[in-house]
Amino acid sequence: MNEAVPDIPTRIRTGLRGGVATAFKLCKYVVPLYVLVDLLKQTPVIAWLGAFFAPLMGLFDLPGEAAFAFVAAFLLNLYAAIAVMAPLDLSPWQVTQCGLMMGIAHNLLVEGAVLRGTGTRGGVLTLCRLLIAALAGWLLLGLRALGVG
Repeated sequence: MNEAVPDIPTRIRTGLRGGVATAFKLCKYVVPLYVLVDLLKQTPVIAWLGAFFAPLMGLFDLPGEAAFAFVAAFLLNLYAAIAVMAPLDLSPWQVTQCGLMMGIAHNLLVEGAVLRGTGTRGGVLTLCRLLIAALAGWLLLGLRALGVG
């Protein structure tokens, strides 16, 4: 079965249509979350919750406020996490640390449900992803302490 390859203008139209649709889908998460976190920065809420999560986030040399980005990554997706991280004024190293850990453990609810649907133990695999993310975070922190990278 040889399928006809569309001409270039058709491919461009199809690609643009798909790209615009994807951009609008992403904006549904990114814009509201960015605005919410930016507004919350003007209140004591971020500082209070950041202080609460500081001991946990401190294990990875991250500020307590980074916990918001992890919640967004774990429950939603990486785009939501980026939207939350953007107004937090994280250093390049902290963004790298978050990106590494979130790249391993993100969208846990949906992906856990998909795993369970395949007959695997979704909860166990989700826990493994969280543990591997933590180990990767500690490894990166250790490499930074050694001056590697």
